This record gives sequence, structure tokens and C-alpha cells, in this order.
Amino acid sequence: MENGLVRHSGNEIESPSNITIKGTLSLLMANTNVEENNKQVISLGIGDPTAYSCFRTHVAAQQAVADSLLSCKFNGYSPTVGLPQTRKAIAEYLSRDLPYQLSPDDVFVTAGCTQAIEMVLSILARPGANVLLPRPGFPIYGLCASFRNIEARYYDLLPDNGWEVNLDTVEALADHNTIGLVIINPGNPCGNVYRCQHLEKIAETAERLRIAIIADEVYGHLAFGATPFVPMGVFGSKAQIFTLGSLSKRWLVPGWRLGWLVMNDPCGEFKNPKFIERVKKYCDICGGPATFIQAAVPQVIQQTNEAFFAKTNKMLKRTSNLCYEKLKEIPGISCPSKAEGSMALMVKLDLSLLEDISDDMDFCFKLAREESVIILPADPASIEEGLGRLKAFCKRHSKQQTKSSYLNNAIP
Repeated sequence: MENGLVRHSGNEIESPSNITIKGTLSLLMANTNVEENNKQVISLGIGDPTAYSCFRTHVAAQQAVADSLLSCKFNGYSPTVGLPQTRKAIAEYLSRDLPYQLSPDDVFVTAGCTQAIEMVLSILARPGANVLLPRPGFPIYGLCASFRNIEARYYDLLPDNGWEVNLDTVEALADHNTIGLVIINPGNPCGNVYRCQHLEKIAETAERLRIAIIADEVYGHLAFGATPFVPMGVFGSKAQIFTLGSLSKRWLVPGWRLGWLVMNDPCGEFKNPKFIERVKKYCDICGGPATFIQAAVPQVIQQTNEAFFAKTNKMLKRTSNLCYEKLKEIPGISCPSKAEGSMALMVKLDLSLLEDISDDMDFCFKLAREESVIILPADPASIEEGLGRLKAFCKRHSKQQTKSSYLNNAIP
């Protein structure tokens, strides 16, 4: 990387910190060479479960959307904050896991969780503001912050401690201009699920620093390990909490673009009329998801049975375990901790063990060109094949002095 640009094959590409995940994936796709290596592209790099037949939404959810559309009642504009029945259904759904009841007025319907991210940063923004973001984290937060002239300050997650938040770093970074602390749980891209005790410590820290928590729970309830999912809103009486979420991942329908921004406010701290008016004005400017999708939400939530969610988590656990075990065989790559939730797994790349690889982007571009593999959820067969190619790639580029030790551990 030179001067903030990634240089590859004579072309200048924006730094990965300045482009979206989809933008990076497009660059990688353009760099594959299927004709030369005669290998079909396997993309393990984007969290769209619909690309694989093992991930399909529940028939009741599909029927709900069909019923809504065919009713011809929802072809017009919806209120910009969302349909009343949609806000009520989401409030009731999220309240199942809380010690208090959310009001429909606490819910604002958004076009996916991405718009909820943009919305919360926009309504909190002010001159000189900064926001605390996790590292590793979801790049959209940094991009949205930069568009609103909000300084992004990155706190570390601790890989050897289940990717917990380094609260000492949070306290060191926060000041009177800090508008929020972003917490992603279950974790993207680390695959962690935070314990209830750790979430409480986060809430206590935010309360002491007098900053709001932006709780990204787009992968809420996609927890398949030993740690159950606990929403940050449980601690709404301790700190100001904005909860962001969507139907996308739990219902396996990212293309429906149905998300929400919720103010967890049992103490009434968000009830400032000027603040509420600011939220509503943002909604007036940007609008929300399609009206007929919104109208289907009550039926989607009510009629999707628990067996569907259990099946999804079972598949995610299976593929996560497969990744974790297969990664042990690959030279130069290690996995700090086993994933317990979401649809992602974070790995560590040790460049000292590889030849002809300058950095992580160079690794990804060469892997795409040589093996047609792009380094989230996939079916087990694609994961196994993709990781097999990754193993071959790393062996090919493994430094001579390290090859014997890894080859001795390889599975025939």
C-alpha cells in the first residue's frame, strides 16, 4: 500500500478503509482468472446466505409478503417512520427479551440495518463529534462517520479473550465530544457472542462516560455456541441505548431491506421533543423500505416457527466448526477463537511464513487469481472446497524453511 492506495497489476485502487466490502469484493471478482486455472469461483466473502440452497427463508415469511402484495392495500407511501402495525410488531418482538416493554413509538423502520447505521450517526452528529468503533469491525460505520464529518476512533477487541471489548481503551479514547460507542453482538466479523456480564460492564462504562451505546444486533439470536445471545437493551436503565437490527440475517432475507432503529428508553431519556423531531425529520428525508414488505412484518414474526431458527443455527454451527478445523491445516493462517455466532469467522494471517505476499490485500488478490477463491456464509461443500484451495495456495507460497513442519501436520 502506498499513499493510502492499494496498487495491484498496475492499477491504483482505493484503500480498503475507504471502500465498502462490496466494492472490495467486486475488485477481487474482477481479478479472478477462471480460464487460466480452470476453477469455478467460490466466494466466501459476503454475508448473503441466499446464494446457497441450504439457507432459505421460512415459507410463512414468503406467504406473508405474497399476501401483503396481492392485497393491493400497500402500494402507496407508508408513514416515513414506518407503518404503525410494523412498528408495533417489532416492538413486541424485541420486548420478548427485555425486562420492560418497548413502545411502537420507540421503533423507526429503516431500509435494512445499513440505513439504521446512517440514521443513528446522522441524528447524533454535531460539530467536532467522534464515535468509538470496534477493531476489527464492520467498515460501513467508518464510512458513514466520514460522510457526516464524525471522527472515527477505534478501540481494540481482545482476540485471546473471546473478542471482548478493551474497556480501558474505550475510557482512554472517549471525551466530551464522543457521541456513541458501537457494539456489534453477535460479532461481525469476529463471530463472537458477548456474555451478559461483559455487556453489563460495557453499559456501566458508557453510563460513567455519559455516552450512548449503538448496539448493532443485526445477527441477533444467531448464536450457536455455549454463550446465549443477550440484547444490550437489557441494560437500558443503565445507559442510553440505540438498538439496530433487521430481518435480513435471522430470516435469511437480506434483499427485503427491512431494518429498524430502536430507542431503548425505559427511563425516558430520549423523550426530548427536539431530539424526536430530529429523528422524524431524518425519516422524512430518506424514507424507508417498501410498504408491502413492511406490512408483511407482523405475519412474518408471528408465523415463523422456532424450528426454522434452530435449523439455521444448526447449519451455521456445522459450517463454523468445519472452518475452524480446516483452518488448523493451513500454513500461515490461524483462528484466535472458535466462532459462537453470526455468519463470520476472523482469522490471523502470518505474513512471515509466506513468500511473495506483501500484505493482506495482496494475499486476497493473488488467492483470487490463482485459486478463484474470495475470502461468508456458504454451504458446507463450498466451504470445504474453498478452504482446500486456500490450503493449496498457502502451501504454494509457504517459505521453504517452514514447509516441512506444516506438511507433517497435513491430512493426506
